[in-house]
Amino acid sequence: MSLTDPIPHVVEELQLYVVSFDRPGYGESDPDLKRTPKSIALDIEELADHLGLGSKFYVMGFSMGGQVVWGCLKYIPHRLAGATLIAPVVNYWWPGFPANLSAEAYNRQIPQDQWVLRVAHHIPWLTYWWNTQKLFPASSIIARKPEILSRQDLELVSLVAEKSKDRPQATPQGEFESLHRDYIVGFGKWEFDPMELENPFPNNEGSIHLWQGDEDVLVPASLQRYIAQRLPWINYHELPGAGHLFPSIPQNFEQILRAPFPGKE
Repeated sequence: MSLTDPIPHVVEELQLYVVSFDRPGYGESDPDLKRTPKSIALDIEELADHLGLGSKFYVMGFSMGGQVVWGCLKYIPHRLAGATLIAPVVNYWWPGFPANLSAEAYNRQIPQDQWVLRVAHHIPWLTYWWNTQKLFPASSIIARKPEILSRQDLELVSLVAEKSKDRPQATPQGEFESLHRDYIVGFGKWEFDPMELENPFPNNEGSIHLWQGDEDVLVPASLQRYIAQRLPWINYHELPGAGHLFPSIPQNFEQILRAPFPGKE
C-alpha cells in the first residue's frame, strides 16, 4: 500500500535512488502460490541485483509491507544498509508476545476482523471464501469500513484518495492472490519470531527505525512498544495523535525519509 510519493527535494538532497515494486499478485507481478516472508525477501535481493543497486541497500515498508521488512531483517540482513518499518502490521500469534498483551490488542479489533484473523491463521484455505461470502461480515479493511480509521485518518482519507486516483489498479489479477494472500502470509504461522532477531548492525554501521501512531486503530501501538522494548537496537518513533495514514502527511514522510541519514543536512 503506497500512501505518498518520495519528496523530490529530499530525494535530491539525500541523493536517494528510490525503487518501488509490485509484490507477487499485485499490479503486473506474477502471483506466487508459495509466497512466504522468506520468498519475498529473496525476491527483493534478486531484484536489487538485477538493478545493480550494489552490495547493500535500504528497505522501507508500510503497513503490510512492514512484514516484508521483517523478512528482510531475518533472511538478508547482510544486504541491508538500513531499514524502516512504518506502522507495520503485527501477527498476534508471534510467540514473543506475552499472551495477555497480544490477547488484549487482538480483542480491541472489531469483531468481524477478529474472525478474519482467526480464519487466516487457523484455517488459511478458507480465507478467500470467508472474505467473499455474504453470511457473515468479512474483512473491514477490504470493505473499507470507517470504523478502522482514527480521528486523524478520517481527516486524511480524501488526501490519500486524491493522491491515488491516477495510479494503476493494484489488484487487476483479482483479490485472492493479492489481498487475501496477504492475510494468509501475514497472519499465518511464521518460520521465525521477529522478537528473536539479532541486531544486523552491531557496530552502528546502519540503523533500523520503526514509526507508529499512538491512535492507530488497525495496528496496536502497545504491541509495537513491546517489540521496541525487546529489540532495543530499533529506533522507535511514536507520533502522538497519529493514526494509520500518518505517512501521507508530507512533513511526517520527510521526517521518516531523513531519519536513517542524520549526518546529511
